[in-house]
Amino acid sequence: MKLLPLLTLLLASAAPALAAETEDALITVTGKGLKDVPGDAALSLVVINRERILNTGSNRLESVLSDIAGQQQFRRSDSRSANATSQGITLRGLGGNASSRALLVLDGVPQADPFGGWVAFPAYATGRLDRIRVTRGGGSGYWGPGALAGTIELESVGGKDLGLFNGGIAFGSRNSIDAQGALGFTRDKGFATLSAAYGRGDGFVPIVARNRGPVDRAAPYEQASINLRAVVEIAPETEAQVTATAFTDSRERGTAFSKNTSEGVDGALRLVGRGRWGWQALAYVQTRNFTSDFASVNTARTSVSQTLAQYETPATGWGGRLELAPPVGEGITLRLGADTRQLTGKTMELFTYVNAAPTRQREAGGRTGNSGLFVDASLESGIITATLAGRIDWWTIKQGRLLETTIATGAPFTTLNFADRSGHEFTGRAGLALKPTDWVSFRAAAYRGWRLPTLNELYRPFRVGPDATAANALLKPERLSGVDLGVTLTPVKGVEIAVTGFWNRMDDTIANVTIGTGPGSFPGVGFVAAGGFYRQRQNLDALTVWGWEVDARLRQGPFGLSASWSHVDPSISATGAAAPLNGLSPAQTPRDQFSGTIDYTSKLFTASATLRHFARQFEDDQNSRSLASATMVDALLVVPVIKGLAIEGRVENLFDAEVQAALSGTGVVERALPRTFWIGARVSF
Repeated sequence: MKLLPLLTLLLASAAPALAAETEDALITVTGKGLKDVPGDAALSLVVINRERILNTGSNRLESVLSDIAGQQQFRRSDSRSANATSQGITLRGLGGNASSRALLVLDGVPQADPFGGWVAFPAYATGRLDRIRVTRGGGSGYWGPGALAGTIELESVGGKDLGLFNGGIAFGSRNSIDAQGALGFTRDKGFATLSAAYGRGDGFVPIVARNRGPVDRAAPYEQASINLRAVVEIAPETEAQVTATAFTDSRERGTAFSKNTSEGVDGALRLVGRGRWGWQALAYVQTRNFTSDFASVNTARTSVSQTLAQYETPATGWGGRLELAPPVGEGITLRLGADTRQLTGKTMELFTYVNAAPTRQREAGGRTGNSGLFVDASLESGIITATLAGRIDWWTIKQGRLLETTIATGAPFTTLNFADRSGHEFTGRAGLALKPTDWVSFRAAAYRGWRLPTLNELYRPFRVGPDATAANALLKPERLSGVDLGVTLTPVKGVEIAVTGFWNRMDDTIANVTIGTGPGSFPGVGFVAAGGFYRQRQNLDALTVWGWEVDARLRQGPFGLSASWSHVDPSISATGAAAPLNGLSPAQTPRDQFSGTIDYTSKLFTASATLRHFARQFEDDQNSRSLASATMVDALLVVPVIKGLAIEGRVENLFDAEVQAALSGTGVVERALPRTFWIGARVSF
């Protein structure tokens, strides 16, 4: 947490010089990385622009990403009511685990939590973003570990696009506030931005009315973030980008003893050269801490008692990336590079409560890391574009430990120090795009990726309601092989339709496997109450998924239409203790997802309506409990009043659909966000 003051000082020293020039001065720096490579034409790629990012019913990043069918978090709840640890992000039906299987990067920096692999969505105010590129599948050759299901690239907005000031405030249902603001200072050789965001609300009662008891109450939240960024030309065709971000996030889950908090500080320095030899060098550091209380509620929901206090989870991630783009000939783009990411963290917990007081203490954690070399080449020749990428990674899992003591005496009763492990992985991708005419293009790609288990999966047990899941220090990395086949049609100007079929196989899939039921005490988690399930993280033999994606865009003058549909058919292969799962579907994975938006933009107003549908999905690994399908409608209306001032109205879940987010073993249903209205103002100049 000591990094933010240092980076603030660096940015502050640059700001006066940047502010000295006018907003309209010519900017010769971009704040971006190297240009997109031509070989991306062979991949399943969708881009979300800034206009769409700023105009959604919720004004939150996770809602924006839902425009891409097939993108999902582990649960349907968003970052106002879900437990932060359930917000891993994935694509293409490769779910069933709260850790991310898609790689989220911001300005080239991996964003997954260093300890748990989940995403801190409140840290990403939509007003700071300029573009989102979502690549389904095929990411590990260039981006490295974690990009099994794909890559989601966030790009920060530049000073000129931001303007001198851009912001807004909205007031919503249940005493909610949503506010963002950003300052931009520009000059001919750089810019600086300072932005902040704040949100809070009294929250809704997560448990549906038919299942509630006296212990159930609303789940309030409060979240804030601040970001400072400076981009300066330090030599001809060379720029330096310095970024610092801090956030805090506090939520309650709807009963006593269910609060969880997250906080973090990130800092990054990126140098980008755009001369004949293109290059970029990146260094970053991330610090995180997470706390969470866990409760047990009786069957009648008349009493609640604390079962565990995860009172501290400090984690740190640091890394870097060096990339070269040498001039190798007309029609050829080459990227060579190396990267590293090193993670450390631990969980500290109080558990086994007797008479409302903890009797035992746990510390569990360790270190993981990987370093890799990669090469990525694109070739353009007439109607053909080809891409070929490969990399090798060396990984380590070290200093793993589980220490448990009796609080009253300080005497240890569990002392486990796990053996260090290491290995290497070869991954890559190859693709071909063919464009015989202006209105049609064909593409095909094959790829292989991998993901190292998170510290959370290796060492930390967790609870969701009465269910408890134990960690597994012997987990192996996940490895995925896949192929894509697609066609993109542009029959007339303003119309684009892309259809992609795919097949993926993920070996050694990490999943939560049911082993027993409560009441009783179980290794690694302690007591599990009646109606609760005891699970352990294990490597399944494989998860195979085939399916298709359809993305359509239409833009005719002020009118726009977009739609995205994903269908997946996942199947587990399992033997041994997990054999009962063989042939089943992974938990929390809907077969069909759809998102469609109609929008209209004119000088008089901007309006949009978005419909999202989630098919039925299983709550648990045994496919014995299912969450009902759900359809939601969000809407937005923005009306300019005078230059630089507009009034906005927004609504989430317009028809108050019951979007089931969780289902306990006793049949208690938890829901996602109910209908929520917003009214506010936007200011820009």
